[in-house]
Amino acid sequence: MSTPFTDAVDPLRALSRSIAHHVALDHRRTWDDRALGLTLGSSSHVQQMRRDVYEPVFALVVQGEKQIALGDQEFTCRAGTFMIVSVDLPIAFRVSRATAEQPYMALAMTLEPAAIATLLLKSGSGDDRAVPAGSVGMGMSDAPAELLDAVVRLIRLLDRPQDVAVLGPLIKKEILWRLLCGEQGGQLRQIGVASSRLARIGRTMRWMREHYREAVAIDDLAHRSAMSVTSFHRNFREVARMTPLQYLKQIRLQEARTRLLASADDVAAVGYAVGYESPSQFSREYKRVYGAPPGRDARLLRAAHVSK
Repeated sequence: MSTPFTDAVDPLRALSRSIAHHVALDHRRTWDDRALGLTLGSSSHVQQMRRDVYEPVFALVVQGEKQIALGDQEFTCRAGTFMIVSVDLPIAFRVSRATAEQPYMALAMTLEPAAIATLLLKSGSGDDRAVPAGSVGMGMSDAPAELLDAVVRLIRLLDRPQDVAVLGPLIKKEILWRLLCGEQGGQLRQIGVASSRLARIGRTMRWMREHYREAVAIDDLAHRSAMSVTSFHRNFREVARMTPLQYLKQIRLQEARTRLLASADDVAAVGYAVGYESPSQFSREYKRVYGAPPGRDARLLRAAHVSK
């Protein structure tokens, strides 16, 4: 069953209709299309703060409102606002405006370095230009009409599966190009330039995510980023809005929470498994982030999931 787009003059309304349609078909709050690297999401109620690691993504709020915290900075994403995340970032977030009649709705598209690099080569702009000093690994802007138009056409393909293989890559390129030419173009450009400052920090962050159990030395991380220790520390903090050790702590604690939710393992064992050498330090830092000691938080999480 297709969803006719009768709201050509109101792209956000057209997008909200399509998201509602596809999420309802899946009987869940999210819907994914792997061929397009696209995720649609909806929530009918305000949520408590949650934490997750966002990988490079373009995300657009279609309806409602979402609050995001990165390090010591807070952002509000309203309808028509898009976000670019250019590296793997541990982010706290919550849906802050949503009702059953007007649910929160958003979409997200994975950002692929190779696709961005191809556009940069074709346009002759594969360099570090237009990236301000002190730029964070996440940026937000109001979506211009040209970008919204391309997104609507991409979502429209969901009702025409036979067109996805041919038209999907073309429209995704157009979306990337609109982003590259916009306010967040500098952030996006660096994803596609392997030697860029942000890309080097991003690769080190990915390594830290994969080796979070290990003890890490700032000297080694700086070497991986091809920077001096001073430059690495400064650039990392500018991108992530936190120090490398704070970043590693966020990764470890999020992994610990996932493990505690999935099984009834001993709390101390989980702490050791994610890289902590002291159960008391693990419990103390976990409580500081999640508001309760790990054992109690795990029981509350399991109870909440069972009751759904």
